[in-house]
Amino acid sequence: MTNPYEIYDLLQDYAGAPVPVGTVAIGLVWTLCEADAVGLSMSPGVQTRTLPWAGTLRGKTLSELAAWVREFDPYRATVGMAAVNAGIGRLGLLPDGETLAPKAGANNNLAVFEHFLTEMRGKRVVVIGRYPGLDRFAETHALELTVLERRPGPEDLPDSACEYLLPEADWVFLTATSIPNKTFPRLATLARDATTVLMGPTVPWLPELRHFGIDYLAGVEIADPGTLKDTVCEGGGVRIFDAGVRYRIAPIGMEASKAWARRMIAAAAAERERLKQDMEAWYGRGGSMRFPEYAQLEAVDRRLSRLDTCFKRLWDASPDPLPERFSGVSR
Repeated sequence: MTNPYEIYDLLQDYAGAPVPVGTVAIGLVWTLCEADAVGLSMSPGVQTRTLPWAGTLRGKTLSELAAWVREFDPYRATVGMAAVNAGIGRLGLLPDGETLAPKAGANNNLAVFEHFLTEMRGKRVVVIGRYPGLDRFAETHALELTVLERRPGPEDLPDSACEYLLPEADWVFLTATSIPNKTFPRLATLARDATTVLMGPTVPWLPELRHFGIDYLAGVEIADPGTLKDTVCEGGGVRIFDAGVRYRIAPIGMEASKAWARRMIAAAAAERERLKQDMEAWYGRGGSMRFPEYAQLEAVDRRLSRLDTCFKRLWDASPDPLPERFSGVSR
């Protein structure tokens, strides 16, 4: 990866759509965006009383708000990331993986660490981002791990330690909040030699993340949109993992990513064909102005172009084997 903005270009092209946004809620811990689907991003965690756009976001399009993910202002970037996840979520194309059901009385926000517990034992583990209850979890399971945090607590190291620790790590658990706060490109580069898990409700479900050295996505499925919205609006943090969302673990190795990209290409191609047929019928009925869904057709074309490029990169790195009848083997 040579262009640090590449990930942000991808996010805009996947999530962009002329779909109006409904609710945008900036809670104490999570920010939520509704637009045919629900998207989440972690809130900035800094107080402000001077947001100039508060009360104006309803009715803006996903494309408009998704563009904010490029911003360096923490609130605009957070809203942009939530809009991106709503835009990707409305596609309904999650990768193959395992959904982690919540357990009564458990720290469900730590379910990802529980899932990888066996692989983590005896390894050099670096966690980027502070997860409530993680110290006790590590002590209970005799794990040695290092936590890097932008605002470090007593048991954390500052995020600047990434330059020294990530290249030597065996496992890296990378918070997806690094995407809106703009540290993702560097952190992903430093962690390329480790097994890297991109995790949290901020995770965007994109096959291209394979190209950034990510091995697993540990994002969330929306289990109960109503409960999730209420919890976010009422200041909930880890509480969302008990009922509103469920973690989903998806390996994005070469073959898994190719299969996922194929499904997304097929869905985008079918959507484009439907829109082209609708456009032809529109003009056939005497429509004299621009086709009403032309902006959606443009958005689908951009997404399909991105997917074609993604699949070509995967194919170039690992072509599918030729069928036996083409392999030159005679019988």
